[in-house]
Amino acid sequence: MKIPYGKQNVTHEDIEAVVDVLNSEIITQGKKVTEFEKLFAEYVGAKYAVAVSSGTAALHLSNLVLGTGKEDVVLTTPISFVSTSNSVLFCGGDVDFVDIDPETFLIDIEQIEGKLKKNKGKKYSGIIPVDFAGMPIDVERLRNVARKYGLWILEDACHAPGGYFTDSSGLKQYCGNGRYSDLQVFSFHPVKHIAAGEGGMITTNDKYFYEKLLRLRSHGITKNPESMIEFQGGWYYEMHELGYNYRISDINCALAISQLKRAKEGIVKRNAIAEKYNEAFAKLNQIKVPHVPAGYQHAWHLFVVLVESRDELYNYLRDYSIFAQVHYIPIHLQPYYRKLGWKKGDLPVAENYYKNALSLPMYPTLSEEEQDYVIDKVCAFYKG
Repeated sequence: MKIPYGKQNVTHEDIEAVVDVLNSEIITQGKKVTEFEKLFAEYVGAKYAVAVSSGTAALHLSNLVLGTGKEDVVLTTPISFVSTSNSVLFCGGDVDFVDIDPETFLIDIEQIEGKLKKNKGKKYSGIIPVDFAGMPIDVERLRNVARKYGLWILEDACHAPGGYFTDSSGLKQYCGNGRYSDLQVFSFHPVKHIAAGEGGMITTNDKYFYEKLLRLRSHGITKNPESMIEFQGGWYYEMHELGYNYRISDINCALAISQLKRAKEGIVKRNAIAEKYNEAFAKLNQIKVPHVPAGYQHAWHLFVVLVESRDELYNYLRDYSIFAQVHYIPIHLQPYYRKLGWKKGDLPVAENYYKNALSLPMYPTLSEEEQDYVIDKVCAFYKG
């Protein structure tokens, strides 16, 4: 028995969907891309969606559209994959990390406001919060802070399609719907909720952002006669700005559409797995399970626990073919970011989190037998 921390689930229906595209005349820049965009926008509750080649491409293009450039400083969390902060650097901007909340592991909103008050001379332009592990951030509360200082919000929701928080009006606000943020990004990497092989999505309710994103993902080119300076015929296209080749293929989108049909079912299963873990570890003092406030739906991309003797437990589980993982090494401690001036001790909560964090197996096809095995071995480690 080999149990990874995450795992894609490709069904016969998924394979048929991909084969249908491979047997068609068009395998990229076709109808499957626009179909997936429409369905995904409906799923999260946004007006517009733009599919791209990866979550990193989604972050990069979003920063470009929001105007990130030299002298701009963007606030973000150190507990994420490096692409979140790297996307700011791609555009020539600078990153200012804010420590995390010790209960939710999300960027600490109070510390954001404290930093903004303290550094009024800095050219802060925006905030990139991360719905880490699938836990939605209260974007309404964050928006109140952002408005006060004239900042945009780019929500990194790569871990959280299907997650939501309840706002001050009692309404469920799903991650990616754009009610309180300007742009939202998602990833379709194999271990994510929707596995397209590779791929990403940007959602927004702003038509200007939407149309600009469409151009930027394909070299800055438009083929729309209404947007052209001089239409010369059906073959004609115009490059209006410097864009990128961040397109996604119909092959990836066909797989993603098929996977999207099971997305709600997957969230239900992930929550059931999380509930079983929580019950199993409730009496173990050496383990702190994730905190989910009332009115929130966690999307459970990851099940991260804080544990004593993390390294020893990690190795112990591997001896029994349980391949837990650590998410993430604080970005500010990466050698590249240390060269930018960051050092140990700058973000103590995130650094303490990293010493104890462990991601246990979490994916919809995790069987009861496999989960029981994981639980038994974790308990045996501490009781032994």
